[in-house]
Amino acid sequence: MTPEFPELASCQICPQLCGANRFKSIGFCGADHRLRINLAQLHHGEEPVLSGSQGSGTIFFSHCNLRCVYCQNYPISQQGWGAYSTLEECSELMLRLQTSGAHNINLVSPTPYLRHVVDALEIAAGQGLRIPFVYNTSAYERAEVIAQLAGIVDVYLPDLKYGPSATARRLALELSGAGDYFDHAAPAIAEMFRQTGPLAVDGEGIAVRGTVIRHLVLPGNTANSIEVLGAIAASPFRGAWLSLMSQYFPAHRAPGRPPFDRRLHAGEWRPVRDEALRLGLDDGWFQEMD
Repeated sequence: MTPEFPELASCQICPQLCGANRFKSIGFCGADHRLRINLAQLHHGEEPVLSGSQGSGTIFFSHCNLRCVYCQNYPISQQGWGAYSTLEECSELMLRLQTSGAHNINLVSPTPYLRHVVDALEIAAGQGLRIPFVYNTSAYERAEVIAQLAGIVDVYLPDLKYGPSATARRLALELSGAGDYFDHAAPAIAEMFRQTGPLAVDGEGIAVRGTVIRHLVLPGNTANSIEVLGAIAASPFRGAWLSLMSQYFPAHRAPGRPPFDRRLHAGEWRPVRDEALRLGLDDGWFQEMD
């Protein structure tokens, strides 16, 4: 019998290029060939252009191709909490979120299930799904795979976690298990921005198209954040909107690993915010500290 998704017999969807036969075992990400979902809900904590007044229709997928020691969603991303779902069940979740008033369908870490998601979306579209499709990702992606989503994704929501320097690469390896993070994230985001362009919103201020880059400032690593901002300013995706976040807290394996075992200090946040303003990266949101 021919597998439904034959490319999963030697998986190379993401930069890990693990080559796993996901019909017989699991990939580096922890996923096998079956679609696995943890949660679907209206989320009011995303950026204002996504959450709006009624919420973003967020679907959290189990597993991830990074191993971030500070991941706030580690039970889902690294422990695989969730339940197996058919394509039809996934499409029903999308339609149910739309009926509940969601402004968009926001897929969190969907990359291990790329083909499943696209097929489920096609089923849902045939049954009346009409709200924008948001691809919410760590950006540790293969640009050539992202290129296959042209005309499908309306809004990209990638992280840009680490810069390109040798120091930042060591940080990416230590904290996320991917020393080549920037080498893949930068061209992947460039492809996202090529497809969607700058952020466009409707009459209610809700995103209908575009790319928003998230960056989480890490304690003790102001230099990495300033490096990331410089890379954005010099990139072909400079016109993407920026969501600069100060919400770090020591989750998962971060406790006991200074300086990642504490929250961010205001003295670490302010220089990053000021550098973003100096570089003219002021389209977006700065999550000011209390």
